[in-house]
Amino acid sequence: MKARKELEIKLQLAPASMPRLEQISLIRTFKARPRRATEVSVYFDTGNQKLHKKGLLLRVRRVGNRYIQTIKADGNSGLFERDEWEAEIAGRAPDLSLAAGTALEPFVKHNLARQLKPLFETRVRRTVYPLADDARAIALTIDRGTIDTGTRSVPLCEIELELERGNMADLFEVARELTHALPARLAFKSKSDRGYELIDGERGAPVNAAPIDLIPGTRTRDVFQTIGRACLKHVVDNETALINGDPEGVHQMRVGLRRLRAAISLFATLLRDPQTAAIKTELKWLARELAPARKLDVLLQRVIMPVKRRHPRWHGIPSLSQEFAEKRKSALTRAQNAVASVRFHALTFETAAWLETGRWTKPRDDRRRCDRDVCRRAIDATLAQSPQKRQSARATRCPKSP
Repeated sequence: MKARKELEIKLQLAPASMPRLEQISLIRTFKARPRRATEVSVYFDTGNQKLHKKGLLLRVRRVGNRYIQTIKADGNSGLFERDEWEAEIAGRAPDLSLAAGTALEPFVKHNLARQLKPLFETRVRRTVYPLADDARAIALTIDRGTIDTGTRSVPLCEIELELERGNMADLFEVARELTHALPARLAFKSKSDRGYELIDGERGAPVNAAPIDLIPGTRTRDVFQTIGRACLKHVVDNETALINGDPEGVHQMRVGLRRLRAAISLFATLLRDPQTAAIKTELKWLARELAPARKLDVLLQRVIMPVKRRHPRWHGIPSLSQEFAEKRKSALTRAQNAVASVRFHALTFETAAWLETGRWTKPRDDRRRCDRDVCRRAIDATLAQSPQKRQSARATRCPKSP
């Protein structure tokens, strides 16, 4: 099977907002006539989720009387792109003979067929609006339904924008118009991600930072983009935990935010443009809104509560504890209001657009200066450490740009 690149942006929104969709100018401009269908998709994996842990997805979707098998693989190309293999099959069980030439092929050799079982399914009412002109073609898909594991289920309401012709900037342009017209927010978790969270009982749980793999010899711009994507995903993935009032959600979002701001500072020579300045201003705003909640939580958990447990009869300790608990509650409400705001959703969306299609991504004549500046700063940081490392660093030379 031949792979194709799936380039897609997901937006989440409340079902009550759906009736407003057909009224927005985007739909009227393209005079898009919707196609509607009911789809049931079953997701297969082993009992220990071998495929999911390897970044693979195996799904069989029923559309009418047809069955479509889909294999997807997470790639290194970013937050919005995956490799995909699709084929029509005879029935509702996966046909692993069609895995040849796909990312699933190496696993078929290890008796995968015996280990596979259905883990969860999605049932959606799908509406597709084809948005096409001479320059671009984008499928705007609305899915409403449920994700069901057999013992648990959650509602599903999302918009998918898939690029069929054009470039990534076109995709973000359409997505931006939707976020301005509807209370829609950027989402990185796929239906399968949410299904696995439901199985594992981790829905809405805080998310730690994922490891970042950097390949030696990668261009400086691509290194920053890889780091930036991971940091932004870390921020967005902790939105639900923070809204639910989980202190760890606040902490993890701040970690992602701090890492992103640090990366921007480290690669500053690449990022000297008005777009970056605007993003930095908004990131600083968010950092200010989250900081008090985290600081007060640490103060309570690590200082005040231990003292209260050891010395419960000390005069003033109960009232002091109560006072700081109220301050923490107020600070948490401030953080929740910030993350629930239109400003936060605009920030995450525009940061994603900036990372993927911003001015800084275009090659310029300052490539050599940027690469050498980043290298020089890394060596300077090493020189400030130990004599042995200083000796090694002096022997290091900044790479020449091609």
